[in-house]
Amino acid sequence: MILIYKNIELIKLLCKTHNVKRLYAFGSILTDQFNEESDIDLIVDFNDIELLDYADNYFDLKFSLEDSLKRPIDLIEEKAIKNPYFKRAIEKNKQLIYG
Repeated sequence: MILIYKNIELIKLLCKTHNVKRLYAFGSILTDQFNEESDIDLIVDFNDIELLDYADNYFDLKFSLEDSLKRPIDLIEEKAIKNPYFKRAIEKNKQLIYG
């Protein structure tokens, strides 16, 4: 999480710009297994966005985070998590970073 904390103001700005309601981190970034080659797993919940603007907003946020954090970002929309086992596993360790 050090990488997140070092860049928290920039992340907050990106979230405001991209109509993010909540942003969570999960996965290896929350553990001591996170290293220089690790990607960053994030879950996003957007405020209401026009359907026509949704894809542009989503990908612009993803690419802006990747450019800022210099890491690949796996950005999952919270509403898209349908697998109950995956959802439970995430719920156990996700950490709110915005919202």
